[in-house]
Amino acid sequence: MAVGVVVEFTGATLKQYDDVVNNMMGFTPGGPGGPGCMFHWATETDDGLRVTDVWETREQFEVFARDKIGPFSVKAGFPSEPKVTFYEVHNYQTAG
Repeated sequence: MAVGVVVEFTGATLKQYDDVVNNMMGFTPGGPGGPGCMFHWATETDDGLRVTDVWETREQFEVFARDKIGPFSVKAGFPSEPKVTFYEVHNYQTAG
């Protein structure tokens, strides 16, 4: 079952996000995401950075977070561990 994931990085910047996602992970804006990621967007907040995703399963997100997000965010100098919140997805739609 699909899962919504909100990841909040207090004190992080969009430059750090770009370093992790574009430079370290090799993703490009508008391109595909990690294995099992169905939707992804990121925005700056008043106190840092928020990433909102939809994943095929919670387990796929957890593997990606353990293997990619965690190590790369530390390497990029993110100031703290993120707050991660999971939501059961009731419905989602894709482009036609």
